Amino acid sequence: MRELLGKGKLIAIMKYTIKAAQHAAVQWAEDGLAACQGMDILVAGIGGLFIGLSLAEKLGLPLIQAYLIPFTPTKDFPATVLPQSLPSLGGTFNRLTHHITRQMMWQGFRSADSLARRQVLDLPAAPFNAPYNASPTKGLPVLYGFSSSAIPAPSDWGQDIHVTGYWFLDSEGDWNPPADLINFLQANSAPIYIGFGSMSNRKPQEMADLVLQALSKNGQRAILLSGWGGLQRADLPTSVFMIDSIPHAWLFPRVAAVVHHGGAGTTAAGLRAGVPSMIIPFFGDQPFWGRRVYELGVGPRPIPRQHLTIDNLADAIRTALTDGEKQRRAAALGERIRAEDGLAHAVALIEQSIGNKQSKQI
Repeated sequence: MRELLGKGKLIAIMKYTIKAAQHAAVQWAEDGLAACQGMDILVAGIGGLFIGLSLAEKLGLPLIQAYLIPFTPTKDFPATVLPQSLPSLGGTFNRLTHHITRQMMWQGFRSADSLARRQVLDLPAAPFNAPYNASPTKGLPVLYGFSSSAIPAPSDWGQDIHVTGYWFLDSEGDWNPPADLINFLQANSAPIYIGFGSMSNRKPQEMADLVLQALSKNGQRAILLSGWGGLQRADLPTSVFMIDSIPHAWLFPRVAAVVHHGGAGTTAAGLRAGVPSMIIPFFGDQPFWGRRVYELGVGPRPIPRQHLTIDNLADAIRTALTDGEKQRRAAALGERIRAEDGLAHAVALIEQSIGNKQSKQI
């Protein structure tokens, strides 16, 4: 999977995932069945939706859909996992891409789902068509964990679909930064952050050299998240600090800009911090977030991983650090996001749904 992620080939990744799901489906159903005992309601996103629906059907429980990326069909934009270079063919085409993508996901998992339903849950196979409107979801809200300041709710989404604001899971305040990191941050002007999360590189040393040379062209200080393969701390110039892991909520407000792969969570953290973001998307929904950051005016145009060079990365860094309008827009967007409480909003909707279900049963 690491090799496939590095290549960014969506179809190959889906094929691998389908095979892995077939091996894991029975275990997922067994673990899920045990975990769901005594529960009142299930909440599931894209990754756990199908097994969640099967468990909900088995146990007679309601299921709330909760997503971190737009997933409900809309005319406003194409499916988020499709190439962002698709031509603009209008609202009908956009809506069709969502239906096709949702059906592809279901067909990819359907054989694994049938196996789990037969061997563990003693249920008949689910229908051929994707079960996104299955009975466990009827009359329940669909929740979206992003800010309406980042993605306004499309006009063709119904009243049962809620953009609640981001769902941040911050630390409890007991994390203490290492002294050498504090010293680095205070030694000079604010550095930038560079990290690609769980994304892998087929040539990590080459990628590390590219990043270091791009930083050198700008004379820019940086904090690198580890995961760079052959790169060791001893190889770094004094202008670069490497760390194994660090809470985004703590670090991002202390840097001048963030460079990352465009995962939904990292993008949210960068936007909340109110600093410009530079997205280097690998695959999946990452190009969508890269394009959205650019359209919001809070970062340079995204650079797909396969097109990344020393020069275009250096140019993107320079733009993020010198474009006053992008910096002002990023700061204003961060202020709006920090004023929201998406988690409390989502919890209130879930509690309201439980109350409504119970009152109808009475």
